[in-house]
Amino acid sequence: MAGHSKWANIQHRKGRQDEKRQRIWTRVVREIMVAARTGGGDPAANPRLRLAIEKAKAANMPADTVKRNIDKATGNLEGVSYEEIRYEGYGLGGAAIIVDTMTDNRVRTVAEVRHIFSKYGGNMGTEGSVAFQFKHCGQLFFAPGTDEEKVMNVALEAGAEDVITDDEGAIEVLTPPAEFEAVKNALEAAGLTPEVAEVTMRPENTIDLAGDDAAKMQKLLDMLEDLDDVQDVFHNANVEVA
Repeated sequence: MAGHSKWANIQHRKGRQDEKRQRIWTRVVREIMVAARTGGGDPAANPRLRLAIEKAKAANMPADTVKRNIDKATGNLEGVSYEEIRYEGYGLGGAAIIVDTMTDNRVRTVAEVRHIFSKYGGNMGTEGSVAFQFKHCGQLFFAPGTDEEKVMNVALEAGAEDVITDDEGAIEVLTPPAEFEAVKNALEAAGLTPEVAEVTMRPENTIDLAGDDAAKMQKLLDMLEDLDDVQDVFHNANVEVA
Protein backbone atom coordinates (compact mmCIF):
# COMPACT_ATOMS: atom_id res chain seq x y z
CA MET A 1 0.00 0.00 0.00
CA ALA A 2 1.13 3.55 -0.67
CA GLY A 3 1.98 6.05 2.04
CA HIS A 4 2.98 9.67 2.42
CA SER A 5 6.71 10.21 1.86
CA LYS A 6 8.73 10.23 5.09
CA TRP A 7 12.16 9.65 3.60
CA ALA A 8 13.45 13.24 3.87
CA ASN A 9 12.43 13.35 7.52
CA ILE A 10 14.08 10.00 8.22
CA GLN A 11 17.33 11.19 6.61
CA HIS A 12 17.20 14.45 8.54
CA ARG A 13 16.74 12.57 11.81
CA LYS A 14 19.66 10.27 11.02
CA GLY A 15 21.79 13.33 10.30
CA ARG A 16 20.83 14.84 13.62
CA GLN A 17 21.74 11.61 15.39
CA ASP A 18 25.14 11.60 13.71
CA GLU A 19 25.73 15.18 14.90
CA LYS A 20 24.91 14.13 18.47
CA ARG A 21 27.00 10.97 18.44
CA GLN A 22 28.82 11.95 21.63
CA ARG A 23 25.50 12.17 23.50
CA ILE A 24 24.24 8.79 22.35
CA TRP A 25 26.34 6.91 24.91
CA THR A 26 24.66 8.79 27.76
CA ARG A 27 21.20 7.89 26.49
CA VAL A 28 22.11 4.28 25.80
CA VAL A 29 23.56 3.90 29.31
CA ARG A 30 20.30 5.18 30.80
CA GLU A 31 18.28 2.79 28.65
CA ILE A 32 20.50 -0.15 29.69
CA MET A 33 20.15 0.73 33.37
CA VAL A 34 16.37 1.15 33.31
CA ALA A 35 15.90 -1.99 31.19
CA ALA A 36 18.09 -4.03 33.53
CA ARG A 37 16.45 -2.63 36.66
CA THR A 38 12.91 -3.31 35.45
CA GLY A 39 13.45 -6.59 33.61
CA GLY A 40 16.58 -8.12 35.11
CA GLY A 41 20.20 -8.22 34.00
CA ASP A 42 20.01 -11.32 31.78
CA PRO A 43 19.65 -10.20 28.13
CA ALA A 44 18.34 -13.65 27.12
CA ALA A 45 15.30 -13.12 29.33
CA ASN A 46 14.92 -9.37 28.82
CA PRO A 47 14.01 -8.20 25.28
CA ARG A 48 14.26 -4.51 26.19
CA LEU A 49 17.77 -5.03 27.52
CA ARG A 50 18.73 -6.91 24.34
CA LEU A 51 17.63 -3.95 22.23
CA ALA A 52 19.53 -1.53 24.47
CA ILE A 53 22.67 -3.65 24.13
CA GLU A 54 22.22 -3.60 20.34
CA LYS A 55 22.10 0.20 20.47
CA ALA A 56 25.27 0.16 22.58
CA LYS A 57 27.06 -2.02 20.03
CA ALA A 58 25.91 0.25 17.19
CA ALA A 59 27.40 3.19 19.11
CA ASN A 60 30.69 1.27 19.60
CA MET A 61 30.29 1.15 23.36
CA PRO A 62 32.81 -1.24 25.01
CA ALA A 63 31.36 -4.46 26.41
CA ASP A 64 32.77 -3.77 29.87
CA THR A 65 30.93 -0.42 29.95
CA VAL A 66 27.69 -2.22 29.12
CA LYS A 67 28.29 -4.84 31.82
CA ARG A 68 29.23 -2.25 34.43
CA ASN A 69 25.98 -0.37 33.89
CA ILE A 70 23.92 -3.55 34.01
CA ASP A 71 25.62 -4.35 37.32
CA LYS A 72 24.83 -0.86 38.63
CA ALA A 73 21.18 -1.24 37.70
CA THR A 74 20.79 -4.68 39.24
CA GLY A 75 22.44 -3.66 42.52
CA ASN A 76 25.85 -5.22 42.06
CA LEU A 77 27.44 -1.76 41.91
CA GLU A 78 26.39 1.56 43.36
CA GLY A 79 24.85 3.82 40.72
CA VAL A 80 22.34 6.55 39.98
CA SER A 81 18.68 5.53 39.83
CA TYR A 82 16.71 6.87 36.85
CA GLU A 83 12.95 7.05 36.42
CA GLU A 84 11.05 7.21 33.15
CA ILE A 85 8.68 10.15 32.66
CA ARG A 86 6.64 10.97 29.55
CA TYR A 87 5.55 14.50 28.69
CA GLU A 88 3.00 15.41 26.05
CA GLY A 89 2.18 18.63 24.25
CA TYR A 90 1.54 20.51 21.05
CA GLY A 91 3.81 22.26 18.60
CA LEU A 92 3.20 24.48 15.58
CA GLY A 93 -0.06 23.93 13.73
CA GLY A 94 -1.42 21.79 16.55
CA ALA A 95 1.13 19.02 15.84
CA ALA A 96 1.27 16.44 18.64
CA ILE A 97 4.55 15.82 20.49
CA ILE A 98 5.57 13.10 22.96
CA VAL A 99 8.79 13.55 24.95
CA ASP A 100 10.19 10.47 26.71
CA THR A 101 12.75 11.21 29.42
CA MET A 102 14.90 9.35 31.93
CA THR A 103 15.91 11.45 34.88
CA ASP A 104 17.27 11.43 38.40
CA ASN A 105 15.58 14.80 39.08
CA ARG A 106 12.00 15.15 37.82
CA VAL A 107 11.69 18.75 39.04
CA ARG A 108 14.60 19.81 36.82
CA THR A 109 13.37 17.82 33.85
CA VAL A 110 9.78 19.07 33.80
CA ALA A 111 11.00 22.66 34.12
CA GLU A 112 13.39 22.25 31.19
CA VAL A 113 10.81 20.56 28.96
CA ARG A 114 8.14 23.15 29.77
CA HIS A 115 10.59 25.98 29.07
CA ILE A 116 11.43 24.60 25.60
CA PHE A 117 7.76 24.17 24.71
CA SER A 118 6.87 27.72 25.71
CA LYS A 119 9.99 29.35 24.24
CA TYR A 120 9.65 27.77 20.79
CA GLY A 121 5.94 28.07 20.10
CA GLY A 122 4.54 24.93 21.71
CA ASN A 123 2.31 24.13 24.68
CA MET A 124 2.70 21.44 27.33
CA GLY A 125 -0.35 19.21 27.67
CA THR A 126 -1.58 16.85 30.34
CA GLU A 127 -0.87 13.13 30.50
CA GLY A 128 -2.74 11.36 27.72
CA SER A 129 -3.53 14.56 25.83
CA VAL A 130 -1.81 13.44 22.62
CA ALA A 131 -0.67 9.83 23.17
CA PHE A 132 -3.94 8.49 21.71
CA GLN A 133 -2.80 9.87 18.35
CA PHE A 134 0.15 7.44 18.26
CA LYS A 135 0.57 3.68 17.99
CA HIS A 136 3.23 1.83 19.98
CA CYS A 137 4.90 -0.46 17.43
CA GLY A 138 8.09 -1.71 15.87
CA GLN A 139 9.19 0.24 12.79
CA LEU A 140 11.86 -0.58 10.20
CA PHE A 141 12.72 1.63 7.22
CA PHE A 142 14.44 0.51 4.02
CA ALA A 143 15.94 2.88 1.46
CA PRO A 144 14.31 3.45 -1.94
CA GLY A 145 15.45 0.75 -4.37
CA THR A 146 15.20 -2.09 -1.84
CA ASP A 147 13.41 -5.18 -3.15
CA GLU A 148 9.85 -4.48 -1.99
CA GLU A 149 8.51 -7.97 -2.70
CA LYS A 150 11.33 -9.62 -0.78
CA VAL A 151 10.88 -7.27 2.21
CA MET A 152 7.14 -7.94 2.22
CA ASN A 153 7.46 -11.73 2.00
CA VAL A 154 10.12 -12.01 4.71
CA ALA A 155 8.52 -9.44 7.06
CA LEU A 156 4.97 -10.78 6.92
CA GLU A 157 6.13 -14.37 7.36
CA ALA A 158 8.13 -13.33 10.44
CA GLY A 159 5.14 -11.62 12.08
CA ALA A 160 4.98 -8.05 10.71
CA GLU A 161 1.60 -6.28 10.67
CA ASP A 162 2.05 -4.19 7.54
CA VAL A 163 4.50 -3.14 4.83
CA ILE A 164 4.09 0.36 3.38
CA THR A 165 5.91 1.86 0.39
CA ASP A 166 5.95 5.65 0.21
CA ASP A 167 5.98 8.01 -2.78
CA GLU A 168 9.78 7.89 -3.07
CA GLY A 169 10.05 4.11 -2.84
CA ALA A 170 11.13 3.92 0.81
CA ILE A 171 9.68 0.86 2.54
CA GLU A 172 8.29 0.91 6.07
CA VAL A 173 7.69 -2.32 7.98
CA LEU A 174 5.39 -2.21 11.02
CA THR A 175 5.34 -4.87 13.73
CA PRO A 176 3.75 -5.44 17.12
CA PRO A 177 6.35 -4.45 19.76
CA ALA A 178 6.71 -8.07 20.86
CA GLU A 179 7.46 -9.22 17.29
CA PHE A 180 9.95 -6.47 16.43
CA GLU A 181 13.08 -8.43 17.28
CA ALA A 182 11.98 -11.55 15.37
CA VAL A 183 11.05 -9.55 12.27
CA LYS A 184 14.29 -7.56 12.37
CA ASN A 185 16.37 -10.73 12.73
CA ALA A 186 14.52 -12.43 9.86
CA LEU A 187 15.02 -9.44 7.54
CA GLU A 188 18.72 -9.17 8.36
CA ALA A 189 19.16 -12.92 7.89
CA ALA A 190 17.69 -12.45 4.40
CA GLY A 191 20.28 -9.77 3.62
CA LEU A 192 17.88 -6.86 4.18
CA THR A 193 19.44 -4.25 6.46
CA PRO A 194 17.12 -1.42 7.57
CA GLU A 195 18.23 2.22 7.65
CA VAL A 196 16.25 2.69 10.86
CA ALA A 197 14.96 -0.04 13.19
CA GLU A 198 13.28 0.80 16.48
CA VAL A 199 10.30 0.33 18.75
CA THR A 200 8.59 3.68 18.55
CA MET A 201 5.42 5.75 18.89
CA ARG A 202 4.15 6.05 15.31
CA PRO A 203 1.62 8.80 14.55
CA GLU A 204 -1.75 7.58 13.25
CA ASN A 205 -2.09 10.77 11.17
CA THR A 206 0.35 13.53 10.19
CA ILE A 207 0.13 17.31 9.95
CA ASP A 208 1.97 18.94 7.03
CA LEU A 209 4.09 21.98 7.91
CA ALA A 210 6.06 24.18 5.50
CA GLY A 211 7.84 27.53 5.49
CA ASP A 212 8.18 29.39 8.79
CA ASP A 213 5.98 26.94 10.69
CA ALA A 214 8.16 24.03 9.53
CA ALA A 215 11.35 25.86 10.55
CA LYS A 216 9.93 26.77 13.97
CA MET A 217 8.66 23.24 14.54
CA GLN A 218 12.04 21.76 13.64
CA LYS A 219 13.71 24.16 16.09
CA LEU A 220 11.31 23.10 18.85
CA LEU A 221 12.00 19.41 18.16
CA ASP A 222 15.76 19.94 17.97
CA MET A 223 15.83 21.83 21.28
CA LEU A 224 13.80 19.11 23.01
CA GLU A 225 16.12 16.42 21.65
CA ASP A 226 19.14 18.36 22.89
CA LEU A 227 17.99 18.27 26.53
CA ASP A 228 20.22 15.94 28.53
CA ASP A 229 17.33 14.06 30.16
CA VAL A 230 15.45 13.41 26.91
CA GLN A 231 15.65 9.91 25.43
CA ASP A 232 13.19 10.21 22.52
CA VAL A 233 10.93 12.76 20.88
CA PHE A 234 7.95 11.56 18.82
CA HIS A 235 5.68 13.83 16.78
CA ASN A 236 3.11 13.77 13.99
CA ALA A 237 4.44 16.73 11.98
CA ASN A 238 5.50 16.15 8.39
CA VAL A 239 8.16 18.87 8.27
CA GLU A 240 9.31 19.96 4.84
CA VAL A 241 13.06 20.04 5.48
CA ALA A 242 14.74 22.90 3.61
